[in-house]
Amino acid sequence: MSASKAAGWTWTESWVEESPAAHDARGRAAELGTGAVTTGTGALLAVLAASLQARAVVDVGTGAGVAALRMLEAMPSDGVLTSIDVEAEHQTAARAALQAAGVRPNRARIIHGDAADVLPRLADGGYDLVHVDVDDTRLGGALLDEVVRLLRPGGVLVVSDALAGDRVPDPAQRDRRTTAARELLRRVAEDDGLLATVLPVGDGVLVAVRRP
Repeated sequence: MSASKAAGWTWTESWVEESPAAHDARGRAAELGTGAVTTGTGALLAVLAASLQARAVVDVGTGAGVAALRMLEAMPSDGVLTSIDVEAEHQTAARAALQAAGVRPNRARIIHGDAADVLPRLADGGYDLVHVDVDDTRLGGALLDEVVRLLRPGGVLVVSDALAGDRVPDPAQRDRRTTAARELLRRVAEDDGLLATVLPVGDGVLVAVRRP
């Protein structure tokens, strides 16, 4: 990547300002040592939620609620977001962030548990948008099937950090996380039921639409 392209990529991350609530949630995420989507990725999630008029969204990996806030801010007022995480402390922080932002409690369903256990309980084809923000090597396998199953035709899957910290393009990188990310990208690219791209936003974002 040229220096000018790298500078442009960096510039786009700060082009859209976050709401004060999302900014505060990002600070809390740093305090907890949990990941949060970048500002650019948050803006992308908001644009997708708004364009889909998403009324049913799943967020895998609650963190401190940054992604959830960005999507809820863009969803219709009757939209409901379901967020899943194994870390209770992170979800406590997310609830506080949503409350501070004035999000009604009935608009966010926060479920404590492993995604592999929770996702099978959610309805087939019942969701407009599914966002996955989790370092989980299972995403290249059975977990991907569960995520895609949730999408309605025309629904969108978004995976943050799809390039595994920019290690995916480097063939010398063969750790489990990078290998799983490559497998995820391969499977999505070969799936005739999905139309996909990888965007140079944040740490690399996979976006895939479930074909009708």
